[in-house]
Amino acid sequence: MSSQTEQPEEQTAESSQGHLPSEREHGEAAAHDDPFTDPGLPPHEKRRQDIDERAAKRSERTVALLFATSMLATIGFIVAYVTIPIDKIVYIWPFGHVSGLNFALGLTLGTALACIGAGAVHWARTLMSDEEVPEERHAIEASPEVKAHVLEEFRKGVAESQFGRRTLVRRTLYGALALVPLSGVVLLRDLGPLPEDKLRHTAWRRGSLIINESTMQPLRPEDITVGSLTQAMPEGLDPHDHDFHEQIAKAAVMLVRLEPEDIKDQRSAEWGYDGILCFSKICTHIGCPATLYEQQTHHALCPCHQSTFDLSDGARVLFGPAGHPLPQLRISVNEDGYLQALGDFEEPPGPSFWERG
Repeated sequence: MSSQTEQPEEQTAESSQGHLPSEREHGEAAAHDDPFTDPGLPPHEKRRQDIDERAAKRSERTVALLFATSMLATIGFIVAYVTIPIDKIVYIWPFGHVSGLNFALGLTLGTALACIGAGAVHWARTLMSDEEVPEERHAIEASPEVKAHVLEEFRKGVAESQFGRRTLVRRTLYGALALVPLSGVVLLRDLGPLPEDKLRHTAWRRGSLIINESTMQPLRPEDITVGSLTQAMPEGLDPHDHDFHEQIAKAAVMLVRLEPEDIKDQRSAEWGYDGILCFSKICTHIGCPATLYEQQTHHALCPCHQSTFDLSDGARVLFGPAGHPLPQLRISVNEDGYLQALGDFEEPPGPSFWERG
C-alpha cells in the first residue's frame, strides 16, 4: 500500500523537474506540454527608429516641434492674460457666447501642457530604449552592490534615452519646462489688486442720491421708520451694466433710523440725519451682507460667520471675526427733500486687503 502511494509522488517530482521558474533561465520558453507554461519574453523587435537614423531624426523633430508648440502656447497664455479684457464676451461655435479671456487662457494653457505630455510620450515610444529586461527580486537593502547597480542602471537609462545625444530635444524640453511655470507666476497677479486705489473709492459722490434697492427710487427721510432697515445704493448704477456687480460690491449700504437718544457715538449721530444712519452693509470679515437687523438692540448680524456690529455705537464690532467697524457714509437732505451722500466713505468698505493699512 505504501509503495503504491509513493510511486505517483515520485512521478510528480520527476515530471516537475525543469519546469519550475528557478530551474530555467529568464526568457526561456517551457515545453508546450507543460501545464505550467512560462512563455518567457517575446523576441525583441527593433523599431524603425532603431535601424534608420533618418526616422530617428524625424521623431526628434516631432518631439522638438511639440515642445516648441508648448513654449508658444505658454507665451500666448501670458499675452492673452495681459491683453484680453476680463469682460470680453465672444461667440465660439459650438460653445456659444463665452468669456474670451477664459477661453483663451484655457486653450493656451491646455495646449502647453498637452504638448509637453505628447512630446514626452512620443520621445519614449520612438527614441528611448524599449527592450524589456527581467530582473530578479532581491532583498530590500541599500548595500553597496545595490547602490552601484542603481547608479549603473541610471547611467544606462540616460544613455539609452539619448538625452545627451539629442541636443534639439533636450534644449526644447528645457525651454518648455522653463516657460510653463510662468503661467502660474502670471496668475499671482490675481492674489490682490494692483498698487492702485480702486478699493479705496466707491461710486458714492457728494450729492449722490440714495436709491432704494427694492423700488429703485430715491429715498426721503419719511420713507425710513424707526426700527426698520433699508438697503440702498448710489444713483447711477444700473443692474444691467457689465460692471454693476463690481461697483455694488463696494457701494451697497443700509440705512437704519434710531431715536436720537439711542445713538451712543456722537460723530455717528452728526454724520446721520434726524436719527437716520447710513453704513456700508459689506461685512469687514469676508464681504458678506451684514443685514440681519435686531431692532431692539440695534445690532446688525452677518449670517456667514456671525460677526455682530452695534449700529448705535458707530457699527463697532461686538462679536465675530470682523476686524473693524462698518464704514459710515455721511448723509443729508437736498433741496428737493431726498436723502443724499456728502461724499465717499472715509475708509475702504469691505474686508481688509494688503495695501489697506
